[in-house]
Order: sequence, then structure tokens, then C-alpha cells
Amino acid sequence: MALKHLLLGILVTAIWGANFSVIRLGLADLDPFVLACARFALSAFPLILFVPRPSGMRWVAVYGALFGGGLWGLVNLGIHAGVAAGLASLLLQLSAFFTIALASLVLGERIGRQQWLGMALAGLGLALIMAVGEPGASRPGLLLIVAAAFAWSVCNLIVRRAKPADMFAFLVWACAYATLALLVLTLWARGAAPFARLLDATGAAALFSIGFQAWVTTLFGYWVWNSLMKTYPVSQVAPLSLLVPVAGLLTSHLAYGETIGAAKLLAALCILSGIGVMFFGARLAFWRRAPAGCPR
Repeated sequence: MALKHLLLGILVTAIWGANFSVIRLGLADLDPFVLACARFALSAFPLILFVPRPSGMRWVAVYGALFGGGLWGLVNLGIHAGVAAGLASLLLQLSAFFTIALASLVLGERIGRQQWLGMALAGLGLALIMAVGEPGASRPGLLLIVAAAFAWSVCNLIVRRAKPADMFAFLVWACAYATLALLVLTLWARGAAPFARLLDATGAAALFSIGFQAWVTTLFGYWVWNSLMKTYPVSQVAPLSLLVPVAGLLTSHLAYGETIGAAKLLAALCILSGIGVMFFGARLAFWRRAPAGCPR
């Protein structure tokens, strides 16, 4: 992967890590489904009036429905059910493992030894934090986040398979379908009451949460991410998402005082080491194999 693309990917994962604390800020005033619905509505409108309709609308519709209802609707419900923002950011990164496994099974992409080793190290970090647990985290909430992680992996696979010519148009129109999916889901699960309270409940904090999620996390973040997913093999892109919990744990600690103990610090080190092996392991192996007389 080109260095500039790698740095863009790292920037996006930092934004996504902070986003979980921003979601928690919005959930203080808004229903989880309504918050997600408002996020995608603002991502789609009014841009959809100016952005040309992309080709392959079937893929756009399926991606949008999974992106809205399957991914972020479930994430918001999980956080609302008691899962801490930092822990939610961690569990959602199981999508990296799901994505690589699905790409291997469905698309036939090969996974190299370097990727396996790096994923094992990062997976050890994830397992360590999950073993430590989080006080007050509900089991249903945890299951909702894991289901959201699988939905994200399917979204990644759709982008890899469809390879949209205009990624920004694909994303804007997908957000319109995400809004529709969340609207139907909200009406089915909650009725119209959450929308009736929307204007009264939306203060400055909620407006900031919606705007950040719409313009920074969604339009910028997923535009960059999906472009990388389209360009590079899944095994080179998906592991970058494992950096999200590192940023998520740090942000939730700064914003909400969530504790970062020794186990979480060790887990973060495992995750960062795994990412290093996946992206720089081949270079390190070359240096190790080089004969003593060869220039280094």
C-alpha cells in the first residue's frame, strides 16, 4: 500500500475511534435509532440532489440497508444497552477477521503468512480486553455489537465486489437507502414517538454528534475507507480497522474517564504490534535474511 494511502487509512481509524464517544454524546438526548437515522439523512441530503446517480443501484441499495440498519443501528442499540464506547469500538473491529475470512471464502483472495501472524497478534489483543471485561456491559449489548461487526464485513465485501466507479456518489446514495432502512426499523421497533420528540430533544450536543457522524465519520471516513477497499486486497486494508479500539479507548478515557488499566494497555500494544507485522513484516524479513556483506 502506498504511504499516503496508509496514512489516510490511519487518520480514518483515529476518527472512527473518536466517533464512539461522539455517539455516546448524542445518545444522551436521542433515541439510538433516531440518532443513526439523522446521521445518514444528513449524509445523503441535500447532496443527493447534486451528485449523479451511480451505476449498479442494486449494490448501492443492499450496501445502504446493511450500512444503516445492520451496522450503525445495531451499534447505537448496543451502546444504548450499556456497552461502553471504548469497548464497543473494540468489539466492532472483529469485522477485520470476518472480512478477511469472507474475502478468502467468497472472492478467493489469498492470505499470506505475514497477515496470519499479524492478525494473530492483534487478535490476542482483542481477546485480552474481552477477557478482562467491562463492568456493567450487558450480554445483549455485546451481541448486538458483534452482529454489527459482521454486517460491516459484508459491507466491505460488497464494495470489493462492486468496485464502484464513483465512490463518493456510491456512498451518498447508499446513505439515502441507509436512512430509509433505519426509518422503517425505527417505526417497527419504536413507533413514531422517538421522532415526535426529536425537535425538543435535539440540543447543541446532539447537533454536534449528528454533524460529526454525518460529515466527518461517514462522508469523509467511508469515502476514504471504501476507496482503499476497492483499490487494495482486503487483507491489506481490513486490518487497519484494528487501530480503531486504540483511538476509541484513548478518546473515551479523555471524554468520559473510562479506565484504561494495564491489561488494556498490553492489549493495545498487541494490536499495534500486529498491525506493524501485517504492513512491515515483509520488509523486516528481508533485512533479517540479507547476507552480512549486502548493503542495507
